[in-house]
Amino acid sequence: MDFGPGGRLSAVMAEPTHDDIDALVGPATPHFAFQIRARVRELVADLPEGDAVRVHGEQAIERLERLGYASTKADEGPHESSSRIGWDTIPSSAPADRPLPRDT
Repeated sequence: MDFGPGGRLSAVMAEPTHDDIDALVGPATPHFAFQIRARVRELVADLPEGDAVRVHGEQAIERLERLGYASTKADEGPHESSSRIGWDTIPSSAPADRPLPRDT
């Protein structure tokens, strides 16, 4: 992906769309969530407040923030109960809708 003059992603795009944001966010994993979050921020930075695409991007940024502190992308559908036998042997279980606590 070419970032154009000044290294800005938005500099090479006429007007970002929902599909552009979804294309960046869709394959996100916890390992790359923060890098993708930065790209989405840059993509929507020049859009006016309240713009539908900017709002969609800001929602994606929030999800990527949670994903960055998670160990799995699973944030939809039913969750396995933590009372299940053997659950305590899976210490890395932290879905995106319930990420690990942040270090502060």
